[in-house]
Amino acid sequence: MARAASKKTSKKSSPNRNPKFVYAFGKKTDGNATMRELLGGKGANLAEMASIGLPVPPGFTISTEVCTYFYEHGRQYPKSLEKDVKSAIASIESQLKKGFGARSNPLLVSVRSGARDSMPGMMDTILNLGLNDETVEGLAAVSGNSRFAWDCYRRFIQMYGDVVMGVQARTEEEEDPFHVVLEKLKKRAGVSVDSDLTTGNLRELVNRYKALILKRTRSAFPQDVMDQLWGAVGAVFGSWKNDRAILYRQQYGIPAEWGTAVNIQAMVFGNAGETSATGVAFTRDPANGEKVFYGEYLINAQGEDVVAGVRTPQPISHMATSMPKSFKGLEQVRSKLERHFKDMQDFEFTIENGRLFILQTRHGKRTGLAAVRIAVEMQRERLMNQETALLKIPAESIDSLLVPVFDPKALKAATVIARGLPAGPGAATGRIAFTAATAEIETRKGNKVVLCRTETSPDDLKGMLHSQGILTSRGGVSSHAALVARQLGKVCVCGAGDININYEKRTLTAGKVVLNEGDYISIDGSTGAIYKGLIESADSEVKRVLEGSLRPKSSYTYELFQTVMKWADKHRSLKIRTNADTPGMAQQAVAFGAEGIGLCRTEHMFFDGDRIDYMRQMILAVDEVQRRAALKKLLPFQRKDFVGLFKAMNGRPVTIRLLDPPLHEFLPHDDVVRRQLAEKLGVPFDFVIDRIKALHEENPMLGCRGCRLGILYPEITEMQTRAIFEAAAQIIR
Repeated sequence: MARAASKKTSKKSSPNRNPKFVYAFGKKTDGNATMRELLGGKGANLAEMASIGLPVPPGFTISTEVCTYFYEHGRQYPKSLEKDVKSAIASIESQLKKGFGARSNPLLVSVRSGARDSMPGMMDTILNLGLNDETVEGLAAVSGNSRFAWDCYRRFIQMYGDVVMGVQARTEEEEDPFHVVLEKLKKRAGVSVDSDLTTGNLRELVNRYKALILKRTRSAFPQDVMDQLWGAVGAVFGSWKNDRAILYRQQYGIPAEWGTAVNIQAMVFGNAGETSATGVAFTRDPANGEKVFYGEYLINAQGEDVVAGVRTPQPISHMATSMPKSFKGLEQVRSKLERHFKDMQDFEFTIENGRLFILQTRHGKRTGLAAVRIAVEMQRERLMNQETALLKIPAESIDSLLVPVFDPKALKAATVIARGLPAGPGAATGRIAFTAATAEIETRKGNKVVLCRTETSPDDLKGMLHSQGILTSRGGVSSHAALVARQLGKVCVCGAGDININYEKRTLTAGKVVLNEGDYISIDGSTGAIYKGLIESADSEVKRVLEGSLRPKSSYTYELFQTVMKWADKHRSLKIRTNADTPGMAQQAVAFGAEGIGLCRTEHMFFDGDRIDYMRQMILAVDEVQRRAALKKLLPFQRKDFVGLFKAMNGRPVTIRLLDPPLHEFLPHDDVVRRQLAEKLGVPFDFVIDRIKALHEENPMLGCRGCRLGILYPEITEMQTRAIFEAAAQIIR
């Protein structure tokens, strides 16, 4: 919960003699895209879009320096800030011919966070600020639409009550208290969707919301619009240090000292009627990188409805038929944004009575596959050179091309119970977990889980981190679940409207199929399919091509992979060697372009099959004769492994580390296995226990290991060296 900060200003000196804390955008624009450190990503891009002529509602950004000051001075503000904010509000009033707090033609604003790096959903947003019992009547009069005005007011009270006044669900299982009030009123009114509520229903809802706030907080909902504004600004600055924002920063290495900016922008309304809409669009598909216009929108709605997933939106392609003029404008914006920013953009838009506005743009979050495809195709389109394209691809994105997919044979036998929207490609299977806490607990037990929620919120981040995949019954491809899953590289299926999740009964129902928490479920983030039970996975297309089971020309993914690898070889200055302990690992490393083995850990060769028994026999030997007898049995295995390694490397360098760990690490930890070992070797059980205790190292990083082991038992080094040279001689012959 982010409590409102007082608008108290500090008498202490501000950071600079003549500080500038407020930066305008609109007809007058103070900033640009290079000023992310000061204005945050959102504020910098709003200024940039305004400067290149895109239709951006006017507003201003309170800089990140104020956030730093806010925390360093007991949640107070620099003394000049209040005056600067009033001046910036007056500028918006002048541009739009509206008045902040005016009964006639009132100005409403949004208050949003804006960190230097995008942190989707982690901090707070408030829309429709400036409404009260008087200005709502003014909005109704100027718009000629009372229902619209009261819809805006009930939304504002709900957001302000949650974000600023702390009226929230008290537990993970409890529903949002405002949502409970809304659903009760809808049920009594006999309607199923919010847009069917009448003006009278909405007036009643406003009164019920205000009563809920008073009951929960013992404070009335504020009617003074400047009090509302400073409460919202304080809440947004306060949200920089909420639990989910802290966790997100830790996950992505974002320094706490960066702080967030606050963006205050004139409201435009996607809920003004059937010629109004709101949506989120991507200039390319963020799931697979394809160059298609991708996104979704809701008619007669506000932006939070799309991101929060409370209604499942329409695909952006449908707008070409339902709102063709607006769609044409969006296509032009899409093209202009990509050409200007030279990267895939994720932008928010609102259409108010047929007029298009752009509210935000940022570099879009994308899956690993999408990152690779977008970089390669933008280079082919000459939007960037090879070096820039390579730097656009995070190293872990290459890993995502190698992740398993569901085994095609296993899929044929699987039962599809429902379908949703594919929002994060890959295959995920695991036990159902309905809460973030359950997901974390089960993962710590060693179980794989799929987090199943009606919709996710930023508070679910920890559970998402611990899950193999995320499944939601509501929300679209730009919902919180989808956005965060893509960034985390998690499999995600969202908006699966055919499933019903009952938190109280701990069940997931799809048609006649009822699954309980802990049951297995499988989801395919590439197709949106949801399966009952556990499904085996198969290697990625890239691995299958390298293994020869798939033709290279049959896989565009492999073509992308090869393109990036060739670029990397062309521009890198380092040589690449691999860690490989078996012939199979060495073959795979060569297929991926390794130029040698940098480390072969020979201890890993001793754990397969009969080898571990001979190894344990050697360790438990009472003298050198017994040790050499056991080592003689190990020699052929070692020699065979080295032959395989050398053959796979085909003359490339191989660095081998002889036996390194303390000997107790090769001995069993379980008493049942220890008894079996004693019987197999024909020695007393107590002898095995005593030997394990004698060999145990309190600090396994020190003690009898590595070169000390070779000095004490030179016959081990002798056997391994013999195996290496005999294998090399065999390869030469």
